[in-house]
Amino acid sequence: MGERETWTTEEFGASHEGAVGVLLADGTVPEPVFLAMSSGGGGQSVSQWSFYDGRFAHGPRAAALRAVCSCGWTGTEHRLDWDEIGDQKLLDAGLAAPDACSREWDEHTDEVEMSAIPLPETFTALLAQVEEEIGKLAKTSPLAALRAARRLEVTAVETGYWPAHDARQDATAEQAAAALGLDQNAARKLVARFGRWSPYR
Repeated sequence: MGERETWTTEEFGASHEGAVGVLLADGTVPEPVFLAMSSGGGGQSVSQWSFYDGRFAHGPRAAALRAVCSCGWTGTEHRLDWDEIGDQKLLDAGLAAPDACSREWDEHTDEVEMSAIPLPETFTALLAQVEEEIGKLAKTSPLAALRAARRLEVTAVETGYWPAHDARQDATAEQAAAALGLDQNAARKLVARFGRWSPYR
């Protein structure tokens, strides 16, 4: 997969990394486009949607764009009207489709969050209050706000230790991944980090 602009959330990270995907007229996903350097050898492979305009040295012409996610989810196909686009660059003429893709991926991550194990309202309210208080503190004393954030980090490490060990005993890898909204590899590493054991054992 070539380089392209991607979207992530803080909570789900690479488990739900989104992007604008390209489809050709026959419904297939094109290979990355190789961009040769202007002088000397080498270059880079990219899968950025805006390069699939069929122009010289670019990739084949995209027939549709859709949101894609590293978890395998795909969004609605948004057909590109090349009669309307004409000689314009796809980056300039085709912004409505990628904007729609971004919104659909946002909705997807909202659904992932809703499908994860729910947290008590009292806890989410406390978190929101702590975030608000740190924001207020940052306006008057950035260092105090930084220390407060560090205390939260320490608290997370300390309080997550035994739950990680219990979760390792009580839940399968599939159950942990679903509850945390992550893929199995990311869930395994998260539980291992809080439980303070190697994720590779």
